Amino acid sequence: MHPQGIIDLSVGTPVDATPDFIQEALKASTNAPGYPLTAGSADLRQAIRTWAQSRLGATGDFDVLPVLGSKELVAWLPTLLEAQSVLYPDIAYPTYSVGAILAGVVGTPVSISPQLWPQADFAWVNSPSNPTGRVHSEKELSDVVAWSRSNHSLVVSDECYLEFGHTALPTSILSLTDGDNTNILAVHSLSKRSNMAGYRAAFVIGDSKIIARLREVRKHAGMIVPMPIQMAMIAALGDDHHVAIQRSRYNARREKLIPALERFGFTVEESRAGLYIWCTRNEPDWDSIAALADLGILATPGHFYGEKGARHIRVALTATDDQIAAASKRLLDHQKISL
Repeated sequence: MHPQGIIDLSVGTPVDATPDFIQEALKASTNAPGYPLTAGSADLRQAIRTWAQSRLGATGDFDVLPVLGSKELVAWLPTLLEAQSVLYPDIAYPTYSVGAILAGVVGTPVSISPQLWPQADFAWVNSPSNPTGRVHSEKELSDVVAWSRSNHSLVVSDECYLEFGHTALPTSILSLTDGDNTNILAVHSLSKRSNMAGYRAAFVIGDSKIIARLREVRKHAGMIVPMPIQMAMIAALGDDHHVAIQRSRYNARREKLIPALERFGFTVEESRAGLYIWCTRNEPDWDSIAALADLGILATPGHFYGEKGARHIRVALTATDDQIAAASKRLLDHQKISL
């Protein structure tokens, strides 16, 4: 046990405060005796639509739908849409696989290249990636759109980390459809963007017919975002300044931690956006986890995200500036002692 205690860099839960203006919007709307709309209030729908057009580059016909956090949507979307087969990234957030299991269908891990994909009616893409921080190129995403059109299959792009570019600028799949959003959905969350993980506030944008189908099912299933949360979402989507501040925080933490991990023997791969550092010492992931644990630093084994991650670890940047500085110091001090 480290004398200064554990520094937990394993779980991607935000630690920075929810901005005051968002908290105030929530407080001001707590008198909510009526049932909220599953579709979201007219003001929320407009806020999401405006944000999608200005921030994502969405064009053409599309609809929007608020949801109870992105994890809920990821887990239940194949079931709600009665998917028959699900593709998901070969290094990925585990809930994609869980969603296929819940739907009782075959889930298949695949690379980003759709030329290698088997036949399926539902495919996930994730950029920036959790856990790797990989940012897919416009060519890669355009190829996915082409696959969707040629196979008449649904593509769902998980873009929850889109606001947190570092050495790459993430692109939304909705900017690459030329206004034809048939069989295309994009998932976004305010959990990380606005430090609202405790609010469970997310939304999906895209194909109007699929959104209408989801809205009807969710209405009867009681999957409804509470009105005070809807009001907080409107406030959050109307401001970009707090997002820029948070992006700077995460990027500063990344820039402090990466050199310390490299001095400790890790090679950092991808990690160009998002909230994580993906790295390897070319050893089994549990060996790397144990080496960090000896310094009182907790990270996540890469095999949690798929077999291809078994020699990597994921290090989260969702810790305070002081904790990141302390973790970096422990890594660097250990190297000085070793030398």
